[in-house]
Amino acid sequence: MTSQREEFRVEGLGEPLSHYTDAVRHGNLLFISGCGPFDEENRIVGGEDAAQQCRQVLQNVAKILAAANSSFADVIKVTVYLTNVGDRAVINPVRKEFFGQSRPASTLIGVAALALPGMRVEIDAVAAVGSRA
Repeated sequence: MTSQREEFRVEGLGEPLSHYTDAVRHGNLLFISGCGPFDEENRIVGGEDAAQQCRQVLQNVAKILAAANSSFADVIKVTVYLTNVGDRAVINPVRKEFFGQSRPASTLIGVAALALPGMRVEIDAVAAVGSRA
């Protein structure tokens, strides 16, 4: 019996900050770990600009989706963590850039802090994979 579980470490993303991987596929579901606004060296991109941070986060999510032969159209659910819930208005247009007409189920959570000082946004996601012809 072969395992339905596959771990993804994606080229172009920095090393995980602790004991996790970029994503895990199980069957036809891809579970994407919380993505921060990091470049390949784990430096925060976007400074204090929540929209720029969100753009970097979603570029990182795009790399993971591509590695799993998936896309934003396949994303079923996202959870967005913001250190300032008021930033929702500035990140929403960025989300539309990446998701287009697709609308995943979504949860927004306001948090006091994220993994590293200066992070304003983090996003995790669940996507369907392997179902396209």
